[in-house]
Amino acid sequence: TKQTKFKGMKSYIAYKLVPSHTGQQVHRRYKHFDWLYGRLAEKFPIISVPHLPEKQATGRFEEDFISKRRKGLAWWMDHMCSHPVLAQCDAFQHFLTCPSTDEKAWKQGKRKAEKDEMVGANFFLTISVPAGPGAGLDLQEVESQVDGFKAFTKKMDESALQLNNTANEFARKQVTGFKKEYQKVGHSFKCLSQAFELDQWAFSAGLNQAIAFTGEAYDAIGDLFADQPRQDLDPVMDLLALYQGHLANFPDIIHVQKG
Repeated sequence: TKQTKFKGMKSYIAYKLVPSHTGQQVHRRYKHFDWLYGRLAEKFPIISVPHLPEKQATGRFEEDFISKRRKGLAWWMDHMCSHPVLAQCDAFQHFLTCPSTDEKAWKQGKRKAEKDEMVGANFFLTISVPAGPGAGLDLQEVESQVDGFKAFTKKMDESALQLNNTANEFARKQVTGFKKEYQKVGHSFKCLSQAFELDQWAFSAGLNQAIAFTGEAYDAIGDLFADQPRQDLDPVMDLLALYQGHLANFPDIIHVQKG
């Protein structure tokens, strides 16, 4: 929803969230998502926090942009809620449960999260190593697995980027090129039907209608092509964008792990 403050002088878009464990809806702005992302990325140096949908300074209130961002944030939230560590973090729970109308409680929780000392390298102080025989990991095996994972994420990153670009180009062709070509064929049939209409014989009426119908059918096929990416390619590209955000994080995480 579009909301205002300072007696209507400032406008912004708020997104409604309804956490399943409370059932109480809250409204959050993009800057709140951005704050949460920053907190989580700082607190967990060895957990991949997926990137948020990109910021945009101009056209922020355009319907297409809002719809795309809303879908991106929904993917992000569903993904985050399924994470066993990130979803339990105090900052994340504060984001989900603090009432939108309680500015004081929001600021208190925000300050508390920002004062957390167990961030960055200190995060490792919160991890305890299992004791007893067989609990320790074999260093060579760990290095081998990390190297294998590094090669996998590099290839995955390249492949995801290639697929995203290809799907994007194909979707663009469906929305513009394919639709246009089918409309050209449809227009040609319509012109032919108009020519046949000049022939006034009664027995020609059925044929005239059939030709006109064929032209309309080609138009409809063009519209189907233009609409199709929303059914299949767009969701795939949204998911790929989320994973590209993960894959961009792994080189730094692997570097920390190796250290």
